[in-house]
Amino acid sequence: MTRTAVAAATVVAALAIAAPTASAAPKPVAVKGGHTSVTVAPAVAGALLSNGIAPIVTTPGKPSLTKVGGKATLKATYPVTGGSLTAAPLGGKILHKGGLKFTNVFNGKSLAVKDFTIDLNKAQLTGRVAGTKTRVPVFKLDLSKATVKVDKHGAKATHVILKLTPEAAGALNTTLKTKVFSAGLKVGTADTAPRF
Repeated sequence: MTRTAVAAATVVAALAIAAPTASAAPKPVAVKGGHTSVTVAPAVAGALLSNGIAPIVTTPGKPSLTKVGGKATLKATYPVTGGSLTAAPLGGKILHKGGLKFTNVFNGKSLAVKDFTIDLNKAQLTGRVAGTKTRVPVFKLDLSKATVKVDKHGAKATHVILKLTPEAAGALNTTLKTKVFSAGLKVGTADTAPRF
């Protein structure tokens, strides 16, 4: 066999091997709706309130009270408005409306973030600072104890741990004139159920 024939055969073999890999690339699926709930850890809720920090859920998010380990705490539920996901590996973004406004009742200072986006590729939740176009990472997503299920109608992830990012902790402390927030603080957990 000539060198040309060997080279041609090698290229054909390489394409044959590469083709299934290329076709196996995850295909994004459009997210059409659903909801995400955030449950604040009771200890964190208590620490915020005792330091005069009131977390307020902004519309169309819906606030409610729930119990974790027998202790009352705040739960916020937000509508999913769009995004796209890949099933294997799980990735993509989930878009929301609504947000959280933190107010220091002792001095009247406040900071609000809204339009949350869950970015599974970067394992973080970002939010837009109200009144600006600036989007900041609010929480780092810890999936180590999460349960994730995906079917043809949607996905469901429960017990995703939310850890406050250094950027969010710094902005909250500076704006609210407090020291209650710290990087890595386990604020609570999130359960998300986007529909395809």
